[in-house]
Amino acid sequence: MIIETTSEKETFELGKRLGQQATPGDVYTLEGDLGVGKTIFTKGFAEGLEIKEAISSPTFTIVQVYEDGRLPFYHFDVYRIGDVEEMDEIGFEDYVYGQGVSMIEWANLIEEILPENRRNILIEKDLEKGFDYRKITIDDEV
Repeated sequence: MIIETTSEKETFELGKRLGQQATPGDVYTLEGDLGVGKTIFTKGFAEGLEIKEAISSPTFTIVQVYEDGRLPFYHFDVYRIGDVEEMDEIGFEDYVYGQGVSMIEWANLIEEILPENRRNILIEKDLEKGFDYRKITIDDEV
């Protein structure tokens, strides 16, 4: 499925709709260049999960855990990991195979340990279509 948004608000709202539909054990991967809107999308997703806490990118902590919503939310940013084995050290499998919802940014860096059942989200810019234009591709893997 491909969805085009033309503002941060639309990107946020798309994330929110997906968060409202999320169920226990769901895993989402989130790809896109720096500055493409992954954090805006994730903030919307978290609002869809009814999380009240401020959402920030876990760039230096690898994972942020939010438990105050209708489901636990595990937000990963694996951009800075040096080796996929680092994911074992933080209990990656406990998160992604648990009863919460996982959002994994830069998931291509840990492709070999991702669960087969997941929803892949790719956010792309096209400056020819406008500064705030985003093409968001959502694919399910099984």
